[in-house]
Formats: sequence, structure tokens, C-alpha cells
Amino acid sequence: MTALEAPPSAPEVLARCRDLVRPALREAVGRLHPWMAEMAGYSFGWCEVGGAPAVAPGGKGVRQALAVLGAEAAGADGRAGVPAAVAVELVHAFSLLHDDIMDGDPTRRRRPAVWKAYGTGPAVLAGDALFALAVETLAAAPQSAGTVRLLSAALADLVHGQADDLLFATRPRTGPERVTPGEYRAMAEGKTGALLGCAAALGAVLGGADQATADALDRAGRHLGVAFQLVDDVLGLWGDPAVTGKPVGGDLRERKRTYPVLAALGSPEARGLPELLDAPERAEEAAALIEAAGGRTAALAEARTHTAAARTLLAQAPLAAGAARDLFRLLDHLVDRDL
Repeated sequence: MTALEAPPSAPEVLARCRDLVRPALREAVGRLHPWMAEMAGYSFGWCEVGGAPAVAPGGKGVRQALAVLGAEAAGADGRAGVPAAVAVELVHAFSLLHDDIMDGDPTRRRRPAVWKAYGTGPAVLAGDALFALAVETLAAAPQSAGTVRLLSAALADLVHGQADDLLFATRPRTGPERVTPGEYRAMAEGKTGALLGCAAALGAVLGGADQATADALDRAGRHLGVAFQLVDDVLGLWGDPAVTGKPVGGDLRERKRTYPVLAALGSPEARGLPELLDAPERAEEAAALIEAAGGRTAALAEARTHTAAARTLLAQAPLAAGAARDLFRLLDHLVDRDL
């Protein structure tokens, strides 16, 4: 980049990394059983049910970008992080297939979810196939010693976080057994942050980074994951469905203990909120009361706290300048998205 060129925007960083990773991701998916490959392709937006080519909305590619930038942060070419990017993207896709089944979400990115399009059993099997492929992909990468262990540890944290998220819905909204903000943060770090941190750390390891640098990237990614989950909670209540691809109030109808709900329940202005939350047809009223009681403001303030922690970790690590710039830009973009 010359002195006259503007630094790339976050969407440009994401697009560059997706373009770098896409051929390897497609090649990996092509090694699956044809039916599994079709379901995987459908989940990525590459095809329709039956296998006809499609150009459907896919994910932003956040995790694969973090893996590529992790390698670049270590001073390596971004291609060194591609096996890590493919592995974490496959694990992420696996988690979404199973997550939609557990939550009963019928749509994903404005299309029928895989379990709705193909059936619950096939979707579970496709998720299992994606996870097995992720491990195989990472194990075959150069300099991969220890990386499968890193991925396995992140997956254990992800499952722990997902289990907590499901169990939270069974706990009372008020009283000593209620879900606390601290428990929420631990859940979000596992469910969302573990894989984001793992992506950046894996890319760094494959790029030749030392353990301290990889650990700093892992911790920064975990903070980013908590912030990302907090913003998702806000968008789930007040976001535009045309942008988010999810129905407004879905989290309320599923009785999820999202951060805006937890924060609002602690406010004296939300005395009638528990009753509203028990009436799914009144989700819009509940969302308005949550906002009036400060739930939205509290969630965004907490997200910015975790963003600041991630920025501090990145600023203190010995990262290559260009990659550090792109990581900072990506971090801000993901937390401020669509708000």
C-alpha cells in the first residue's frame, strides 16, 4: 500500500480473506460423501436443495479472516493460515447446523435451515461430517503439532457454553437462582469467543508465532466473542430482520437469557417484565420495556468494555503492523455492525 492509498475497510479485509480461503474450503467440502457435501454447500450458500448452483447469503467469514490475519500478524503470508481458516469455518458450520436444531430455528440467513430443508437426522449427520473434516484438515497442515489440541480445547469450551445457554432457559428469571451477568459472560466466551480466539491463535501458530503471541490473540478473540454475542443479543431484539436474517423477538420466544434481558430484570423500571416474558405473543411489548429499563444500553456498554480489552491485548502483542491494523478495523466493525 502506498502513502496515497487508504487502508482497507473491514468489509474489504473480510472479502480478501474469504477469497483466499474459498478454494481450499470448497476442496475440503468436496472430499465429503456427496450428500454431506450438498448439505454443507447449502449451508454455505453455494447450492440449493438438490445441488443446483446458487448465490445465497453466506456468513461474513469472521473466523476464517481471524485465522488469515493471525498468520499475517506473525509475519507470515496469509496463505499459511488457510488450513486453520478452513478448519474453524467447518467447525463453525457444524455448530450452526446443530444450534439451529437445538433452538428450533427454522431459518438461517433468510433460507430454510439445513434441518428444515433436509430433515433433522441428515442435518445432525452433516454437522458431524463437518467436524470430522475440520480435524482432518488441520491435522494435515504443515507445522500442525499441537493445533488439533488447540481446536479440541476450543470445541470443549464451545460445547460448555452451548450447554449453559440451553440450561439458562430453565432457571428462574428472578431470585437467588437467576442467571447472573458473570455467568452470561462465561457462557458467551465459550459459545462464541472460544472459536474466534482459536481461529486467530491457530493462524498465528501456523505462521510461526511464539506461544505468548498466540495466547494474546486467543484472549483477544475471546473478548471479541463476548462483544459479538452481546451485539447479537441486541440485534435479536431490535435489529432489522431484512439485515439480520432472523425474526425479531425470537430470543424472547425461546426464553433465552440474553444480556439485555438480564440487565433489564435488575432494574426497578422492569417490574412487569417477567409476566411479559412469559407471554410470547407480547414479545414486542417486552422488547420495548427492556429498552426502557436500560437493557439495550447496558448490553452495548458491556460490548464496548470487551472491545477495549481486546484492543489492549492486540496493542501489547508484537504483531506485524499491517495485520494489526486490519485486526483493529475488523474488531470495531464487528461490534458496531448494523446498530
